[in-house]
Amino acid sequence: MEPHPYHHGDLRRAVLDAAAEAIRERGIAALSLRDLARRAGVSHAAPAHHFGDKSGLLTALAAEGFDLLTDSFAAASDPGRPTDLAEMGVRFVRFAQAHPAHFQVMYDREVVRVDDPQLTAARDRAGRLLGAAVAGLSAEQRGEDPALAATAAWALAYGFAALCSSGNLDVGPRSPDEVFRSVTGLIFRGR
Repeated sequence: MEPHPYHHGDLRRAVLDAAAEAIRERGIAALSLRDLARRAGVSHAAPAHHFGDKSGLLTALAAEGFDLLTDSFAAASDPGRPTDLAEMGVRFVRFAQAHPAHFQVMYDREVVRVDDPQLTAARDRAGRLLGAAVAGLSAEQRGEDPALAATAAWALAYGFAALCSSGNLDVGPRSPDEVFRSVTGLIFRGR
């Protein structure tokens, strides 16, 4: 008999990895806990036992996505100096390309439990870093309403990342990083 690939304590990671792979291959709608159990090499009841249901699993994947995004944002920070807003956006675009399954579920309110405490906390951590980057802009760049500027920055990064990820944005010979920095400069330049 072959050994099971699952080792006690790795169930969560194995199922989350299987979910990310399945979403990349076939999308969220085709995801089933039974298929994930097969992919992860665990009993068909194991994912449901650990996550409850498909929504619980997708909520955990979304929270993990926000944690990964926050880690990327934090890595762009230089202690003692405000984080560069354009660099955060570039990191968001890179994150969406590197973690397409996470990116899909993070913003799909139909498939996650939006009020889940872990998801809310992870989303809030990312939002605080974005807010700090907007606060680092000059008053002329961010305008009179910093919250509105943060919303604009988040929408710009998300929209650009979604267009790149779906193949609906042709940046030509330029890199997505370069184009995003240019677009950010157009929107958040001094008035």
